Amino acid sequence: MHMKLAQPDLVAARKRLLKMHFESGVGHIGGNLSSLDVLMLLLHEYVSASDKLILSKGHSAGALYVALWSIGHLSDEALSTFHRDDTLLAGHPPAAGIVDISFATGSLGHGLSLAAGTALAFRLLAKQGQVFCVTSDGEWQEGSTWEALIFLCHQGLENLTIIVDHNRLQGFGSTDMVASMSPLWEKLRGFDADLIVAPGHELAAIRNALDAPRARPRIIFLETVKGCGVKSMENRMDSHYLPLKEAEYLRALEELGPS
Repeated sequence: MHMKLAQPDLVAARKRLLKMHFESGVGHIGGNLSSLDVLMLLLHEYVSASDKLILSKGHSAGALYVALWSIGHLSDEALSTFHRDDTLLAGHPPAAGIVDISFATGSLGHGLSLAAGTALAFRLLAKQGQVFCVTSDGEWQEGSTWEALIFLCHQGLENLTIIVDHNRLQGFGSTDMVASMSPLWEKLRGFDADLIVAPGHELAAIRNALDAPRARPRIIFLETVKGCGVKSMENRMDSHYLPLKEAEYLRALEELGPS
């Protein structure tokens, strides 16, 4: 495990994420900022060499890369290749080339099935370890996610923790507007899993959720803010797609303050 995560680490990670996206001219920044806190916490304090972390919401690959950079698993030079020709750091997690990434999850909705299969494989192999799967709330509108949920609950995969980045925005608007299931946890109460709802940008609250005892699969719903930390992007639909212009980038760095 690495050093315990602190707030200045998160500010530094947000700044590095913005720099990476600005230099590459790539959007999808809002969902990266809503999931960055939990990815940082998982990699700093919870995911060991015997565990697996699967990012199902592939649009947030940038946040995963920055979290890996923060623990020394990716270099600054590697981040500078993000989204460029011949890079390993594609816009979605790659299928091969980065030891910490087991699966490509470019098309949302497949990560939970992969995580469930991995957790079952751990059991069949008598392998000690936990599987963590970070999903978006939008991908819970997809049938493949529900099929995976049925399977993992039926198998009683207590070594699997599912985290939902519940920022309430997706590609075409709010999750309520596109296919309302809010609050999502109410729709899942009939499944044989432990459900926890927590604030998604409070480290102590996320730790409490991850540390809670359980004997069943666990689903943690993190209530997050799309574009968290950058006021001009928070809870804005355009933060899902648009890259930062230079003036916006410089203003965002000022908003984040010292790290």
